[in-house]
Amino acid sequence: QVQLVESGGGLVQPGGSLRLSCAASGSVNSIAAMGWYRQPPGKQRELVASITRGGNTNYADSVKGRFTISRDNGKNTVSLQMNSLEPEDTAVYYCNVKVVQVLSNTEYWGQGTQVTVSA
Repeated sequence: QVQLVESGGGLVQPGGSLRLSCAASGSVNSIAAMGWYRQPPGKQRELVASITRGGNTNYADSVKGRFTISRDNGKNTVSLQMNSLEPEDTAVYYCNVKVVQVLSNTEYWGQGTQVTVSA
């Protein structure tokens, strides 16, 4: 019901910045929350940041103060502004959308975009 398209990944030097964007289409009226997960090399997927339709945010401790998640409900997009990037931030980043309905809920995932932080 929901399709996600990610953009914005790439190669950046330590201390640099990148901005990831994710556009949702389909049953967008049922989206309750959007967020970003990442999977570093050789590690499991982990939550980076999430934001509800009302604007409440949640961040992983490792990115607090450096990353900012935002959303535009009218455009059905979620963005992740990543500042002061560190090599430890290198990972494949995935957009996530949670659809909540009266009797069911579903999660949708983007295709993933590579973020590499290296000198």
